[in-house]
Amino acid sequence: MAREVLETKSGGKVKSNGNGASLGFEAQLWSTADKLRGNMEPSDYKHVALGLIFLKYISDAFEAKRAKLLAEELADAEDPEEYLAENVFWVPKEARWSHLQANAKQPSIGKIIDDAMLAIEAKNESLKGVLPKDYARPTLNKVMLGELIDLISGIGMAEEADRSRDILGRVYEYFLGGFAGAEGKRGGEFYTPRSVVRLLVEMLEPYKGRIYDPCCGSGGMFVQSEKFVEEHGGRIGDIAVYGQESNYTTWRLAKMNLAVRGIDADIRWNNEGSFHKDELQDLKADYILANPPFNISDWGGDRLREDARWKFGVPPVGNANYAWLQHIHHHLAPNGSAGVVLANGSMSSGQSGEGDIRRAMVEADIVDCMIALPGQFFYSTQIPACLWFLSRNKNPGTGWRDRRGEVLFIDARKLGHLVDRTRREFSDEDIARIAGTYHAWRGEPDTATYEDEPGFCRAAPLEDIRENNHVLTPGRYVGAAAVEADDVPFEERFAALKETLAEQFAEAEELSALIQTKLEEVGAHE
Repeated sequence: MAREVLETKSGGKVKSNGNGASLGFEAQLWSTADKLRGNMEPSDYKHVALGLIFLKYISDAFEAKRAKLLAEELADAEDPEEYLAENVFWVPKEARWSHLQANAKQPSIGKIIDDAMLAIEAKNESLKGVLPKDYARPTLNKVMLGELIDLISGIGMAEEADRSRDILGRVYEYFLGGFAGAEGKRGGEFYTPRSVVRLLVEMLEPYKGRIYDPCCGSGGMFVQSEKFVEEHGGRIGDIAVYGQESNYTTWRLAKMNLAVRGIDADIRWNNEGSFHKDELQDLKADYILANPPFNISDWGGDRLREDARWKFGVPPVGNANYAWLQHIHHHLAPNGSAGVVLANGSMSSGQSGEGDIRRAMVEADIVDCMIALPGQFFYSTQIPACLWFLSRNKNPGTGWRDRRGEVLFIDARKLGHLVDRTRREFSDEDIARIAGTYHAWRGEPDTATYEDEPGFCRAAPLEDIRENNHVLTPGRYVGAAAVEADDVPFEERFAALKETLAEQFAEAEELSALIQTKLEEVGAHE
């Protein structure tokens, strides 16, 4: 298909390949939209732009369904039930995109959009309280608003209905990532980098069953899970999605993100969070994917000293890492598995009883795989991160290998590439290499025979982990790669030395804190 150009009336152009297949399309669209932002803060503009993309999506979906109903003589194209029955939102006349586009240059466009959002919420129960409704505020530039409507009007314009909506979904997802990058640390509160989510999904392979995220952010884990099912020939209806989020604004983003992708999900919100008001207490999930906030110290642990979830030990009041791990384990089905993003310190910390909890988890044989990630992967923090994979049953009887008494360690710190000055990502090849190693170790059908690879991966028996005082840092187990030092570029050697030094400083700080605690305990007894 020939390349087309989407034009705004202000003269801006966004190149597309006609099917939205290249990242260049989304990137150029983002660049143009970002220029329209002017001096507006990304955290405010985020809701302006994403709200309009969402409105365009549901309007396009409605118009496509309406066209089909009009072609059917016996169907009533003005009956809302005809739309809701197929998970299509009913869009009143005053909220349809054509009405907004026709009035894009009117001074009252802000109020017209707000009225459209209110009308949609009034007719669609699941969207109540979700959509942004402050476009009429005096501080919002109405010329910019009109130009943004023009820009979004061109998305998927030359495509068939289903393809157009898919492109809108991809644009929404790309914009979420763009705003996360623009907001920096605050962006990490609602967005997990796409390549990390993709790795979790490719590792766990959530083909069928219940998927849960207790701190779901903007819903990226669910979007990637649905994509995985589609790409591997499964049926979307074979998975059920559940989540909880404590930040109301982020919950609204998740609801819109999932609606744009056509994902039917049970996402709960309360401001107390999953620890103190578990909205899905009875849920036992087949797959759990989560990126909890790192090292949270004010999680209210002092009010949860006795809780059924703390099977392996009471988590410290000053750090929620092991509370998250145990909450997630509590919600796993008998054959369930989980992938969790945590700070590197969780693999080795001995403070406040964390070492005892980790020992109990290892000895209970629920730790399946540990992955060390490269630095610079997250918008919200420069803290090095890792992935924990938990499994309720390491001998599930599905034709996979009996993995009891073993933990797979993968050191992926040398993988990934810089996408800008501050952030790295995994390539498709990186993800395939890591996930393929895990699948081979699990003994899945049609996989290669697993072999340890010095410097990258090793299947370690529990005896070795005990000898290492139940520390789960992959670098302790995988050894060094078989390569001559002279063959390694200086930049790589220097980066590795810096990383090793940072780890040693972190361990020294932990030991110092532990010594200080012990000294205080001795002083208290004198």
